[in-house]
Amino acid sequence: MFKIQTLDRISAKGLDNFPRDDYEIASEIVRPDAILVRSHDMLSMELDPSVKAIARAGAGVNNIPVKDLSQKGIVVFNTPGANSNAVKELVILSLLIASRPVIAANKWVETLAGKGAEIATLAEKGKKNFIGQEVKGKTLGVIGLGAIGAQVANTAIELGMNVIGYDPFLSVDAAWSLNHEVKHAETLDTLFAKSDYITVHVPETPDTKGLINANTIKNMKNGVRIINIARGGLVNNEDVLAAINSGKIAALVTDFAAEELLGNDKVICMPHLGASTPEAEENCAVMAVKELRDFLEAGNIEHSVNFPKCKLDSEIPAGGTRLCICNKNVSGVVSKFTSVLGDAKFNIASMINQNRNDLAYNLIDVDGKIDDETVAKLQKIDGVISVRLIFA
Repeated sequence: MFKIQTLDRISAKGLDNFPRDDYEIASEIVRPDAILVRSHDMLSMELDPSVKAIARAGAGVNNIPVKDLSQKGIVVFNTPGANSNAVKELVILSLLIASRPVIAANKWVETLAGKGAEIATLAEKGKKNFIGQEVKGKTLGVIGLGAIGAQVANTAIELGMNVIGYDPFLSVDAAWSLNHEVKHAETLDTLFAKSDYITVHVPETPDTKGLINANTIKNMKNGVRIINIARGGLVNNEDVLAAINSGKIAALVTDFAAEELLGNDKVICMPHLGASTPEAEENCAVMAVKELRDFLEAGNIEHSVNFPKCKLDSEIPAGGTRLCICNKNVSGVVSKFTSVLGDAKFNIASMINQNRNDLAYNLIDVDGKIDDETVAKLQKIDGVISVRLIFA
């Protein structure tokens, strides 16, 4: 029986994918095997040693102490792409409201309340104050062409826009998903210089923090419109406001409200609505549950932010054992595993070793049931962080 602790409200559609005969799920639970989380702050949370994995029903993991958990051999999963359609639709909405001042126009129309029969005439006269522009034929620069960025780029093409994309780490899968009309920018400066609209879709890291700043804004077109539905720290608000005041930037649409951004008619702030749809929450929960089940039941890892992708497609041999071993990524460790297993007369049926940065992960299928003495010898190998057994 696996025990799953939930730290937030998790979609029932996702939780229903846990077989109740094999899983116990609760917000308060003793010695959980894994944790499901959305936005709960785990940075100072003390975890029971029983925790083997954490799955974030969403893409960002800023609320999870990934580095500390890695040192303990705890796998952290996220759900990239599960909420991508919801975010894409908000980006497209942002493109349109950055172009047509419908929010300001609506607020003005509300002031006509009580004018009765005059409203239609007054509205017709007032519309000249809310002229916008069309997105068709304009150039959109997309920074980051992952699951969300690629969908934004493809939809913008369908809207008749010219699209330039920049992503030095573009994956093969993402490249295949892109419309062939999306042009590739060799550098960010090229994208900045050619774009009428710029939307960012990269994680916030030391390298990307303040990506939109005074220096990069200098390379942009006059009247550029900026959209940030990714992470608040990607944009230097003070620099953008200065560029808005000078007329360099025509509009900023952001999903990250801040005191300095409020009250400016060229800035539209939203309260982090990116994935706030029931469909996105369900998709993220379903994907997170699938990841946890595959890890707990078979040892497989996919969509982890700290461990390498690692999977054995073969079944555990009948009557056999699957060893899931986490170790420091140093040379010579794997040969010690095989030596211990060989000395104990265990035949290795299948084996895979993958590494990522300082961590390595191994799946080893053997014939027969691994005994406690052999497990103890494996755990004593220098560099081993954890050993888990899954029996057929």
